[in-house]
Amino acid sequence: MIKLNIPGRGTLQIEHLVTDVNGTLALDGKLLDGVAEQITALRDKVQIHMLTANTHGKQAEIDQALHLEAVIIQKGNEAQQKADYIHQLGAEKVIALGQGANDAEMLKAAAIGIAVNSLEGLAIDALNAADLLLPDTPSALDLLNHPMRLVASLRK
Repeated sequence: MIKLNIPGRGTLQIEHLVTDVNGTLALDGKLLDGVAEQITALRDKVQIHMLTANTHGKQAEIDQALHLEAVIIQKGNEAQQKADYIHQLGAEKVIALGQGANDAEMLKAAAIGIAVNSLEGLAIDALNAADLLLPDTPSALDLLNHPMRLVASLRK
């Protein structure tokens, strides 16, 4: 668990990281450099959940590399499916990470939504729904490994 006392927002007890896969953790179906190591470093702090429509058909390889099993989102109404997943976990316990238009609702629903700029782009809907913007996924995952940075950025 990551416990955060954020002035102006209160105390958060984050138990889950929910992340999009393609465009966020991976590009063209291949994990971004360093992501596997960063995910491994987070395992003792939060439960990690990957949500994907498996756009590139390579999710089994990503699952194997990360020693996780992604939740496959059905095509159509993806944004709502992702938001529903956040609510099922207990949104107040979730940090969400994404960059696509279909990530916007989960970024908005989570206690903390982090948008990442990626080589695939950053949808304006995701940017507007997020609490924070990070330049890339490695920076966002590093932020979670140094949670006082979240406090510094989110205090009011």
